[in-house]
Amino acid sequence: MKKIYDILILDTGKEWGGGTNSLIELLKRIDRKKYNFTVLFYYNYNKGNDSNIQKEIEKLGIKFVLLPQKSQAIFIKIIKEVSRILFFYSKKIKKIIIFWIDYFYKIKPNAKRIAKIIKDLKIDLLYMNNQPSSNLEGIIASKITGIPSVLHCRVEPVLNFFEAKLTNSSVNKIICVSAGVKNELIKQNINTEKCIVVYDGIDIAVLPKQSLQTIRKKIEASEKEIAIGTVGSLMKRKKISDLIEVFSIVRSKIDNEIKLIIVGEGPEKENLVELAKRKNLINDIIFTGFQNDAISYINAFDIFVMTSDKEGLPRVILEAMLMAKPVVASNIPGISELVINGETGFLVPPKNPEAFAEKILFLINNPDLRKQMGEKGRERVINHFSIERYVRGVEKVFEEVLKV
Repeated sequence: MKKIYDILILDTGKEWGGGTNSLIELLKRIDRKKYNFTVLFYYNYNKGNDSNIQKEIEKLGIKFVLLPQKSQAIFIKIIKEVSRILFFYSKKIKKIIIFWIDYFYKIKPNAKRIAKIIKDLKIDLLYMNNQPSSNLEGIIASKITGIPSVLHCRVEPVLNFFEAKLTNSSVNKIICVSAGVKNELIKQNINTEKCIVVYDGIDIAVLPKQSLQTIRKKIEASEKEIAIGTVGSLMKRKKISDLIEVFSIVRSKIDNEIKLIIVGEGPEKENLVELAKRKNLINDIIFTGFQNDAISYINAFDIFVMTSDKEGLPRVILEAMLMAKPVVASNIPGISELVINGETGFLVPPKNPEAFAEKILFLINNPDLRKQMGEKGRERVINHFSIERYVRGVEKVFEEVLKV
């Protein structure tokens, strides 16, 4: 029996996110005497302004391989654009056509390149750090090479028939970050026996690197001001525009001095800044950009808010609860498995700014309740979402698939 198993980690993402943090925390703690890792990334994306994923992986003594993505040929771009024009009346048809163009000209070629790396490195297991449709080339590569594969699904997926069929035939196990993600996979025809829930965890001993006073000074918030905050990539599904609308409602209904703190970067930032200006809130909303030490900012919040309409298991909510902050968040799968409504915070229907504003106003006016909910949230994280439990859960899946 082989004592050390060679595992290739595939990550096709383009930016640093919660899944990246969870992967790094896993690699810091997993049994390296049993598993030898090589990571394969499409993009060497940045971690703020002073680091990137390659540097962070190599700090751990793990080999980093970059698989640069080739730019699409002009004729492929033309075909895609013509398809969008011809089938403008049907989003579904457009999506199917674009998928098959990408499949033949991007996914299959990448699968062959990944398969070659698997063979050259004599890999025993492929571990994919994303949902099935984002890792289709990895799934195909495992089928080509005949090696077992594990997929770590971190968001609610949307799969077409082909993706579901290929996943069922080629992936040994799917680690789901929440029961909500597992249920969604099953709804989309993924075999139930392949799916196993392993909740993400965080280091319960972690402490803010900067003091609360230091951060409050950076965000120009006095001791009396209420700091409402969120952390995450500024993308459409995070619904930060809804949060700005929520803040506008709250601002109009109270005399208290309040600020909204938005920690993160992303493609929606420019639109969000413009929205803040149109609502005459730009002086009350602080866009901090990406922060390596986001937990220090969370520690300086009075209330943590998440208005997303789709999540897997948001790590930042665990961080907010660890920092003893009450959470007001969308009542959606994943989040509803973290926040206990009325006990550690409030769950609110997504896309409902008035409902969010109502709960935030209630917390602003009840500081003792904020403290009580925060303490209960911290207790919940310590008892149920430790990093050790997360790492052991992933290791058990590896052992099962590799038959260790």
